[in-house]
Amino acid sequence: MTDIILEACRILHEESSALYLGGDVAETNLIEPLQFYRDYVSKNIPVIIRGGCAKWPAVQKWNSHYFRKVLFNKKVTVALTPNGLADGITQDANGKEYFVMPQELEMTMTEFLDTLEAKSENLIPYIQRQNSNLTEDFSELMRDVESDVSFASQAFNKKPDAVNFWMGDDRAVTSMHKDPYENIYCVIDGHKDFILIPPTDLPYVPYKRYTQAIFQRTENKWDIVPLDTDHVKCGIDIKDDSPANDLPWICIDPLKPNLLKYPSYEKAHKFKVRLHKGDCLYLPSLWFHHVTQSHGCIAVNYWYDMEFDIKYCYFKMLEALCDKY
Repeated sequence: MTDIILEACRILHEESSALYLGGDVAETNLIEPLQFYRDYVSKNIPVIIRGGCAKWPAVQKWNSHYFRKVLFNKKVTVALTPNGLADGITQDANGKEYFVMPQELEMTMTEFLDTLEAKSENLIPYIQRQNSNLTEDFSELMRDVESDVSFASQAFNKKPDAVNFWMGDDRAVTSMHKDPYENIYCVIDGHKDFILIPPTDLPYVPYKRYTQAIFQRTENKWDIVPLDTDHVKCGIDIKDDSPANDLPWICIDPLKPNLLKYPSYEKAHKFKVRLHKGDCLYLPSLWFHHVTQSHGCIAVNYWYDMEFDIKYCYFKMLEALCDKY
């Protein structure tokens, strides 16, 4: 980055620290739509709602035993990896790094729970399909949760685009990324640990470009298979002069950051949050987040489409200035 851009980033960091970001993520027990919009959505800052979904029937009912009874023969799509890093960076046997997507396999819910509980050394399952799978694949469970989050739907003046169901292994990791959604994340059982970084810290979040690939398992052997340009994921922003399967992705591990290689990452504001059973998190659009969990953790999240307003325009300008894409 040029000296002018570096100085602009320094000023942004100082001003956002002083005016926009506090010391910790705010917590509350009860929130009204107007307060939610005024204090958090309009400022694009997260908030934890302790006990926000604690009264839902799902929090009392959902566990492996319940799913074996209610969903025993239900066909589900499961993401499988040898290392828990679905949609993340993995090296092949020659040391080359790829952005690797999981192998997806259809199995019964009973087979998934058996695999989860077996905790095999190199077979890590995760239900993580982000296609509104709670409404599309698990409609039997909808009676145990809300179809939307009322305070959020009123504040956003819309219904969620997707409601997703998550359940998996404690070795499964969601790598650091951002989403173009306002996210209400609800933990039904177990706990989730988040590392959050605000979008204003983009200059200090390192990116690299990776060839996209997929995990492929044959018996007990795993391979990383690069994808050709006809099979890459849709919806990825890629420069016109870049290969179609060349994906920009965050290249630092927030759990073990290499500050010798990426010293500027130390400047990023990093907020650590643990959600317990019955808690909710408002995760604002464009915030970077990294997620780990307890074994067998169950969660539901509601994605509301973000407003592509001046906030988005400023973020795209910051991307261009920092040459992140």
